[in-house]
Amino acid sequence: MIERVKVAVVGVGNNTSALVQGLALYRHSGSLVGIRKPVIDGLGVGDIDVVAAFATSPEKIGRDVTEAIFLPPNNFPRLNCDLPSADVAVTKGLVDATEIDRVAAALAGAEVLLYSAPSGRPETARAYAGAALRAGVAFVNTTSDPVARDPELMARFEAAGLPLLGDDLASQFGTSVLHNALLRLLEERGLTLVSSYQVNLGGTEDFRNLVENPNTKRQSKLNALSPTGNAATGNAAAGNAATGNAAAGTVAVAPLGYLPHLASQKVAHLNLEAQGWGETAVSLDVKLKVHDPSGAAGVNIDLIRIAASALRDGRGGHSAEAASLLKSPSGTAI
Repeated sequence: MIERVKVAVVGVGNNTSALVQGLALYRHSGSLVGIRKPVIDGLGVGDIDVVAAFATSPEKIGRDVTEAIFLPPNNFPRLNCDLPSADVAVTKGLVDATEIDRVAAALAGAEVLLYSAPSGRPETARAYAGAALRAGVAFVNTTSDPVARDPELMARFEAAGLPLLGDDLASQFGTSVLHNALLRLLEERGLTLVSSYQVNLGGTEDFRNLVENPNTKRQSKLNALSPTGNAATGNAAAGNAATGNAAAGTVAVAPLGYLPHLASQKVAHLNLEAQGWGETAVSLDVKLKVHDPSGAAGVNIDLIRIAASALRDGRGGHSAEAASLLKSPSGTAI
């Protein structure tokens, strides 16, 4: 019988709530609804145990992780499943780089550290990566902060034989995934892109944080719209990279909008303007509505298993099989 993967999580927000509840649901129901890969290298969806959790919210510290995930400002709904206590108390998160040793010690027994804190704190993200190195565990960065795109840090993980996956997960069925698919469809069908944009609205704390601290998030979204991962600067770069026929095309990513009443749901609007045969106009407008944390958990479950498998095989650094699950994998623009 395969040994379950022991995971530590940084951040006890909505994404962790969706993951922890989902693990319980799938483990006891055997359902395959909403699962991309039921088994990865022998590891099923239920073969994951959360063994440590870190947070900075005083209200969550000391509480069992199965209780902390329901505390405000978390607003992901309760799933229809029994959720027994995990017997894992939430630990005080890393405040600065001087606490790397404390966090590394708390990772004893873990195989994978899932960094699911808010984006916009690159120093904190790299400090947790340092703790993972010291503890000898794989590191998965779900945020847009550049960790796997740091060549020096990647080299250290490779040398240690530890997987480093990141950066910024591509939601299971999110705006960037859909937008990229539509841009590719235009190219495959021979249409010429004139312009395109996406607008994202959400009500989670992550959305609020990203509105206040956008930092590398916009660039990461542009990376996700480029098949080469080099949508380096402006909107035009993303449009031209995404569609070979778009010599004059532009792809714009509007600033994120925070609307508290949306709770854990994200509403996205996409527009594509193109030209077909005879330079005739083609226009497409799409509205997407999803629970954003579910989209994250649906990808995190695969990233965790990929990281664990690579760790057990002694394969350090980047894992090619994870690239399609990330907006900005190693080597893309910062």
